[in-house]
Amino acid sequence: MFEFRINRVMSLKNDLLSGLTVALALVPEAVAFAFVAGVGPLVGLYAAFLVGLITACIGGRPGMISGATGALAVVMVSLVAEHGVEYLFIAVVLMGFIQISAGLLKLGKFIRIVPYPVMLGFVNGLAIVIFLAQLRQFGEFGEPGWLSGTFLEDSIIDVAWLQGSDLHLLLGLVIVTMLIIHFLPKITNVLPASLVAIASVTGLVWGLNLDTKVVGDVASISGGLPSFHLPDVPFNLETFFIVLPYSIILAAIGLIESLLTLRLIDEITETRGHGNRECVGQGIANTVTGFFGGMGGCAMIGQSMINVNSGGRGRFSGISAALFLLLFILIASPLIEQIPLAALIGVMFIVVIGTFEWSSFRIIGKVPVSDALILITVSAVTVATDLAVAVVVGVIISALVFSWEHAKYIRIESQEDHKGSTVYAVTGPLFFGSVTSFLERFDPKKDNDDVVIDFARSRVADHSGLEAIDTLAERYENAGKKLHLVHLSGDCRRLLRKAGNLVEVNVIEDPTYFVAKDNAS
Repeated sequence: MFEFRINRVMSLKNDLLSGLTVALALVPEAVAFAFVAGVGPLVGLYAAFLVGLITACIGGRPGMISGATGALAVVMVSLVAEHGVEYLFIAVVLMGFIQISAGLLKLGKFIRIVPYPVMLGFVNGLAIVIFLAQLRQFGEFGEPGWLSGTFLEDSIIDVAWLQGSDLHLLLGLVIVTMLIIHFLPKITNVLPASLVAIASVTGLVWGLNLDTKVVGDVASISGGLPSFHLPDVPFNLETFFIVLPYSIILAAIGLIESLLTLRLIDEITETRGHGNRECVGQGIANTVTGFFGGMGGCAMIGQSMINVNSGGRGRFSGISAALFLLLFILIASPLIEQIPLAALIGVMFIVVIGTFEWSSFRIIGKVPVSDALILITVSAVTVATDLAVAVVVGVIISALVFSWEHAKYIRIESQEDHKGSTVYAVTGPLFFGSVTSFLERFDPKKDNDDVVIDFARSRVADHSGLEAIDTLAERYENAGKKLHLVHLSGDCRRLLRKAGNLVEVNVIEDPTYFVAKDNAS
């Protein structure tokens, strides 16, 4: 199979050449996402330039590429359609402030709660989305797709397929691109294989005067420098409440996609990025972008994988990608518009093959059924909706499975001590999933007058646990008996103190034990 051959050595040359490769792939992506959002091509290109440049300079993951993304574009389209592009710009500014706040509050650490099956599902789902997005290039522009009139009309797979020689030529050039990328690293690593493939296929099309779709068929990318632009909206509470829901969703999707991509690049490069710094860097980038006529953005897994595969390691790879993109807009647009789309499709297909976790097919029968279900569900939801929804669904399912499994682990043993007290020893966590089993194990009517519950091998985890203790205390009080809690951990005792009158029990403080030393010489 195709696989990424990762160059783990950072160098200025690798960063520069990989940045050029990424910039070439960024052009059609940024333009396509701008169309999805219902804005002009330059709005997407300016976002790719500004977000990519700023996050590369101050973000938390060197080598990760950021720019305009489809996950954000699908949220933006309704805002643009209803209120116009100026409201999008102010929404992106507010989105940036929210992301900066998340970084300053150190919320980036919560990405650690995403389980590995969710991560696998995210990677596989995103690979499928990248693959399906390329299918659009196999269709006739402006023609109704083959699914027209069905519930899948205008979906990502509703493509008006090219016919005959046009389709065969496009497929042939895509295959040539993929073969170059696959076999060139076995011969030499002097230049990034993706860059050589793009240049070779472009030269082949020019030299043989082949009639195939090029970047210029999608849109013109010619433009000037982005200029400061204060969004033309009323600055009042009405505007604030219009854009706030969109800004919150955009900020959440951007951070989730960026932090998961950060984790993926960490694993590939065997280095560690900084999640909170990435939140702040991305927030600053989006705030600036909103004031310069861009649609905002976040980390792009496809371009990040191209960068890593091409040897990009340091911040200069992202910086050079952004600067090359600006150069394309200002000067080289006539040349870039002549690059065959087939070359860029081939590059993205290689990214798909390298991104998809093929090992998941091998392990799916060896892992617990719940993990396999989570992996498949997250992949499907990523394709059907978006990344943020898929990750939230995956985390919720994982949490429910964890709670159900650990609810079975609570064990309670009872005996009578030398003082005539009934002593219950609890093993396992006391939380919402285990409170029912916990309460069923006690019998206030049959127990002695003095009852002790020993939490040496347990802990009270939440309000449901507190409520269970309070319920138990009430039962023993109604039976005319005294209840004591011993060996509570420090955090459990603090939880009980915070609960105040919610819990009415006699908590016995554990004694402090001193170790005697034999000082005799």
